[in-house]
Amino acid sequence: MSMTVQGSLLDLTQTMEPRSLETGLTRTALSHGAWVDHRPAWLAGADLLFDTLLADVPWQAERRQMYDTVVDVPRLTKFYAADEPLPHPMLITVREALSDHYEAELGERFRTAGLCLYRDGRDSVAWHGDRFGRSRDQDTMVAILSVGSPRPLHLRPRDGGPTALRMPLGHGDLVVMGGSCQRTWDHAIPKSSRTIGPRISIQFRVLGVR
Repeated sequence: MSMTVQGSLLDLTQTMEPRSLETGLTRTALSHGAWVDHRPAWLAGADLLFDTLLADVPWQAERRQMYDTVVDVPRLTKFYAADEPLPHPMLITVREALSDHYEAELGERFRTAGLCLYRDGRDSVAWHGDRFGRSRDQDTMVAILSVGSPRPLHLRPRDGGPTALRMPLGHGDLVVMGGSCQRTWDHAIPKSSRTIGPRISIQFRVLGVR
């Protein structure tokens, strides 16, 4: 698969490794006990990881029922269950670093990884929360590492209204949605008419949450 992403001027290193979560991590408190952590440029060498994942992940095009018709999902995906090998050893390093940092607050470790490839501005994900499984009625965390070109993540309360929080994510940025965020807030990656390079979102979750 051939796609071009413009590299970040903030990430010129050829070493791929997660930076500290003890510095640069900021938490935004939302309503109903929800919160969002943001750590810009957490993964050094993120553009190298993007190139490898783009080429090596067996990306899948999905189709879903939408009312009376079946439509293409506007992004490519690949889900890795807890017992499946991940496509790059850095994803194991990242998952363990996140688990080490959040386990005391979360009560368990991250186990699964879901990958989404947004090929250009036409790819998107509509307003939703990860409310399948335990997250329907329990607090949880979803940690998202973004590599490739930035795309804005929008958040708003579940009962609707305008976007309350907007964060451009790419080039190794980390966002963690925690507390009641999946139950009481929605998030989305909207379509864009601008020329935008590809982005890969890597979502780490605990068992029983999708």
